[in-house]
Amino acid sequence: MQAAASWFARLHGAADDPGIVAQWNAWLAEDARHRLAWRYVEAINQRFGNLHADADHAHQVLSAAHRERHSRRSVLGSLCIASTAGLLGWGSWRQGWIDSPRAWFATYRTGLAEVRPLTLRDGSRVWLNGQTALDVQFDDAVRRLRLYRGEILIETGADTRPLEVVTRAGRMQPFGTRFSVRDQGLRTTLSVFAGAVQATCAESGRTLRAEAGQMVVFDVQQGTASGSATALRQDWSRGVLVAEDMPLGQVVAVLKDYRHGHLGIDPGLDDLRVVGTYPLLDTDRALAMLERALPIRVVRTLPWWVSVEAG
Repeated sequence: MQAAASWFARLHGAADDPGIVAQWNAWLAEDARHRLAWRYVEAINQRFGNLHADADHAHQVLSAAHRERHSRRSVLGSLCIASTAGLLGWGSWRQGWIDSPRAWFATYRTGLAEVRPLTLRDGSRVWLNGQTALDVQFDDAVRRLRLYRGEILIETGADTRPLEVVTRAGRMQPFGTRFSVRDQGLRTTLSVFAGAVQATCAESGRTLRAEAGQMVVFDVQQGTASGSATALRQDWSRGVLVAEDMPLGQVVAVLKDYRHGHLGIDPGLDDLRVVGTYPLLDTDRALAMLERALPIRVVRTLPWWVSVEAG
């Protein structure tokens, strides 16, 4: 994939050079993995290309409106179309496609590399991680939070009404607690930091209880204890990654969730140990800090293709 990204960069600057094109075609023909990697690079570029195309379209509409001296109504109509296309392109590129259509109309949504704190009417405090969609539904009988995508950290407020958090996998009822819920499609990860939470699988009705310091993973049918609740599942609310002898491969995997494009790592560096506090919402700065602290180098083949390699 790194070679495919390098070829993409070379062709971008020399697409009319028959020698370069011939070498590229020969590289493609060498191995099916080369062709697969090339399609992957093209797919990532397409996401960025759509964004640039929307911006170009908006510029063309504005220029045409100026040249042709359209009526005020016509110009406003063109601007609305261009702006809508641009915003939709930006939104889908920035946030990614959300599985459930209801997520688009959720009460609260965040984009990539965005952490949002909330204080609800009952006094509960909620933090939304990046690319999260959450509905808040309070009535006289129950306080309900519906998590369609992403991750939330909750500190429950004092209220006589029961509180429940609902995902596709099931529902969770806390008992005076601080906990995080991470939706992973068909699975949900529950990490409890104080108090206790009972989780109920959506289809089977099976229940699991997680006490402070525990983490459970469950789907619509069953669940299981999955070790200790890690600090990572609440440190993100402060916009940081605290690494205490953490494998570099895991650090890179976390940073991937807070940036666009491809972020890869040489597999030989996966087990390199990392210590320190790194900014999640500024991954370029985090990578620069890692580069200074470890025997690695960060290679930026393209603006949206970054690799961590041996220094």
